[in-house]
Amino acid sequence: MKAMIVLAARSAWARRFTLALTIIAVSLSTVLLLATERLRHDIRKSFSQALSGTDLIVGARGSPTQILLHTVFHLGPPTQAVTLKRIEAIGELPQVAWVVPIALGDTFRGFPVIATDERFLRHVRVGDRQPLMLAQGREHGRHAEAVIGAQVARQLGLGAGARITLSHGSGPLAEGSHDDQPFTITGVLAPSGSPVDRAVLISLESMHALHAGWVAGVRPARGSQPSTDPGARPVTVSAALVGLRARSTVFSVQRRLQAEPEEPLTAVLPGVTLDELWKALGVGENALRLMGALVALASLAGLVSVILAGLDARRRELAILRSVGASPRTLVILLITEGTLACLSGIALGVAAGALLTLFAASPLQAQFGIALGTDFLRAGEWLLLAAVLATGILASLLPALRAWRLSLADGLSPRS
Repeated sequence: MKAMIVLAARSAWARRFTLALTIIAVSLSTVLLLATERLRHDIRKSFSQALSGTDLIVGARGSPTQILLHTVFHLGPPTQAVTLKRIEAIGELPQVAWVVPIALGDTFRGFPVIATDERFLRHVRVGDRQPLMLAQGREHGRHAEAVIGAQVARQLGLGAGARITLSHGSGPLAEGSHDDQPFTITGVLAPSGSPVDRAVLISLESMHALHAGWVAGVRPARGSQPSTDPGARPVTVSAALVGLRARSTVFSVQRRLQAEPEEPLTAVLPGVTLDELWKALGVGENALRLMGALVALASLAGLVSVILAGLDARRRELAILRSVGASPRTLVILLITEGTLACLSGIALGVAAGALLTLFAASPLQAQFGIALGTDFLRAGEWLLLAAVLATGILASLLPALRAWRLSLADGLSPRS
């Protein structure tokens, strides 16, 4: 077998230019297959780990998906408000370890504003239970101070000490501007690969002061805005993040919160709802896989065409091999071995190129899109893809091998010139 491999390698080297093109095509298809699989896996992982360590998201009675999208990803229409008194009462339950109230609705140049308190940075986790860290500055205070996410800082060129003006509602409209109450940035969060990178954090007291005197989204006339206690908190919030002392109590707490008659609530299990939401987005995931598979098939078809195109030129070579005792079966094995070696070379080159691509693309994807690419070598699913490419390459080599069989039998020792 070793002699057959050496012979196949030397025979392939004699046609190195055409086979090099085939190896490059196989390597490109391997890179695309690995990239789409890793991107699909890591997008799903980043999506599912946008919020970790939080057992329940509590909001007003409504759709769990809407509450999740609005609270975690800041997408979709706002949910109904919940009284802050009711949210704080949840924290008094014996099964509850912590509660973080959240008020949403304002924006800054299209980026969402999250009103919360010091418990947000203390308890909220993203990714693999990683805490939110400050890259510069300090946490915001209770009045007219803000902490911005890494993407906000990068795109707008802002840092600690800058002054910003928030906007009421989902767009920076002039009539909805809070330009009479500017904020000072006190800190910038480190990149986390989560929706918080695109957010501006302020205190609940600041949110309450911003909207004092507003009626149905309309700002009072200038000079007529009532004075408010700087330490006053809003009466209502959008939702709350809840952490439990033991995960085993999550369903009992969920049932208890949703059964409260005085203020109907919906307690969302983030992991379950995220999985359901991802299943609804499965069309895009399957499209990525299909695209990679089609490119792989195209490159393997190129492998077949290159070997087939070279068969007519190799008829004399095959006849010489027959003359020295090679059987048609030996010629078939030779052609299959050549195709397998070419496929293996393309796979090896593709894996190396994919590793380099992952290494150089990880940081830009994390910073620009919040997608944290894994830098581990090859995962189980990727090994299966490589095995499938190799098996398909071996099968693709069968067609020219069978043609070589027929030519060697028909030509004998007198090949057609």
